Amino acid sequence: MQPIDKRGSVPFDPHYDPMTARTLGPGSDYAPTYWIGTAGPAPEGDGPVTRDMDVDVAVIGSGYTGLSTAIHLAKEHGIKATVLEANGVAYGCSTRNGGQAQISAGRLKRSQWIGRWGLDVARGMHNEMVEAFALFRGLLRDHDIQCDPQDGGHYYIAHKASVMPTLEAEAKLLRDTFGYDARMLSRNELFANAVRDQEAHGAMWEADGVSIHAAKLAFGYLRVARELGATVHPDSPVQGWELKNGVHHLRTPGGIVRARRVAVATAAYATRSLHGRIRDRLMPIMSNSIVTRVLTPSELEAVGIRTMSPLTDTRTLRHYYRLLPDNRLQIGSRAAITGRDAANPAHLNGLREGMARKFPALRGIELDYSWWGWVDVSHDMMPRITGLPDTPGLFYSLGYGGNGVMYSAMAGRRLAQLVVGKTVPDLPIFNTELPHEGWKTPFRRLGQWGLYHLYHYRDERT
Repeated sequence: MQPIDKRGSVPFDPHYDPMTARTLGPGSDYAPTYWIGTAGPAPEGDGPVTRDMDVDVAVIGSGYTGLSTAIHLAKEHGIKATVLEANGVAYGCSTRNGGQAQISAGRLKRSQWIGRWGLDVARGMHNEMVEAFALFRGLLRDHDIQCDPQDGGHYYIAHKASVMPTLEAEAKLLRDTFGYDARMLSRNELFANAVRDQEAHGAMWEADGVSIHAAKLAFGYLRVARELGATVHPDSPVQGWELKNGVHHLRTPGGIVRARRVAVATAAYATRSLHGRIRDRLMPIMSNSIVTRVLTPSELEAVGIRTMSPLTDTRTLRHYYRLLPDNRLQIGSRAAITGRDAANPAHLNGLREGMARKFPALRGIELDYSWWGWVDVSHDMMPRITGLPDTPGLFYSLGYGGNGVMYSAMAGRRLAQLVVGKTVPDLPIFNTELPHEGWKTPFRRLGQWGLYHLYHYRDERT
């Protein structure tokens, strides 16, 4: 397998911060992730924008959501979208995540959906997730997207004994109220069937969970979108945006793209200057990932991972981890608050220590990859796929909170439906905008610093 071309005329900036940066792209190398290092060459794109052009629909962002939007505009509505990407295809979260597809979107559990919206809406939300997972699997199957899927459910692992009653209640709610296959595993059952996580006191198993190769999924979506007639333009950041006579004028380094409808799918990577109606609607949160060298047979036995399904612990500042097909271990968690602090060795050491608590045999193991990236967390912990009534022709899908690998496929389909004026389900994630923090906006990171300390205390106390 050949590694992807480094492509860059501009070195990768490890300190990029969407809350302070004025520009993103063009020309940057990819982040040095395991996914980019092992994906092979990306399919061809259409090159940067080199002239002014008039298009029906412009999609900003070529990650999972943007490419799914282009795919579904073509498949279901006969529209060949123009996708604009600031750097390389899927430059942001889509090639920096943990490769875990789970049956959720945003950060809230089913019980929290009921508390916020009531049982009927929660059931509608659950049905949306079930349909979304079927769509995700169908895209992989029907378009022969070779992204190394390992389908075996999701293990939500109690990192301390006091969490077990909460997990048991959630599993019962999933079974009895939503008719969904979820069950509890004791520590011994978890060790025998899934993983010998030394912190674990048990786990909740959900029937839907697929591990994938993040970059291969993105590049598969790219191939499909272009086969269906979409054009994808890397190194074409939107550096200016004006609405004139109902037409959006998107200024890129190579020309102005004039579009009657625009779909924004930038996740956490848009600069604050992209558009005033989107500014500060997200709280970008940084997540770190590491991948070990290939484990030896004795290390594999000690770690005892008998599944390649997604594994997540119950910390608020959670660890997500998995065994990769080549017998490396990948693990990630939350890290720095600012881009300036991203390369601080303390964050890498903290993630190493988290891995060692779970798997003492891996303490001090050599790492083959280490990277970080930004997650698009909304202020109320749930995504929005919506249009803006006061800005004709502007739509966005943002705010997955780290749970977008699976749901982004459906989000792209729903975004395409909104763009063409079709009806989408009557659910809160479709008929409301992302909330804004108002006067608290300048103090968000101070609040984040305080919450991280509180979460760490709660996570680690017995």
